[in-house]
Amino acid sequence: MGSPIMHHPKDLIQQYQLQPHPEGGWYTETYKSDESIPTSGLPARFEGERFFSSAIYFLLEQGQFSAFHQIKSDECWHFYAGGSLLIYIIHHNSSLEVVSLGPNTADGDRFQYVVPANTWFASIPAHNSSFSFVGCTVAPAFDFADFELANRQELIDQFPQHQKLITQLTR
Repeated sequence: MGSPIMHHPKDLIQQYQLQPHPEGGWYTETYKSDESIPTSGLPARFEGERFFSSAIYFLLEQGQFSAFHQIKSDECWHFYAGGSLLIYIIHHNSSLEVVSLGPNTADGDRFQYVVPANTWFASIPAHNSSFSFVGCTVAPAFDFADFELANRQELIDQFPQHQKLITQLTR
């Protein structure tokens, strides 16, 4: 059995040509289907046709975070390398769920998790993680028209019980 491969964030950024993401961290689109769904075949929340599905690589280094945002599609997160990533999800009933995506399944990490559509969420590497390298698959495909970065005060007004976390994970 070979030795585990040691990954370094700068190498991953270069190898996969990752670019800065507006919510924080680094990303690159790795897949977008060739076919699309017509507007008539989508729920009313979508304005215009959307590709069937899309996928990205996403990397956060310690000290970086993905700011609270929501999209109009379900988003399936997949763990690839590095340390655990904490995903904070504020559900419509105001409950907070914290999911740890990572390699330590005996400690509660998951390899995969789906964030429901139209749910506010943010992520940050766990304290003992120098970086987290993950993937996100979205169906219907991600489109920046479906992306909303949270306004800090509006999110605090909506979920005052989560003010400290919202302040920490918004820009």
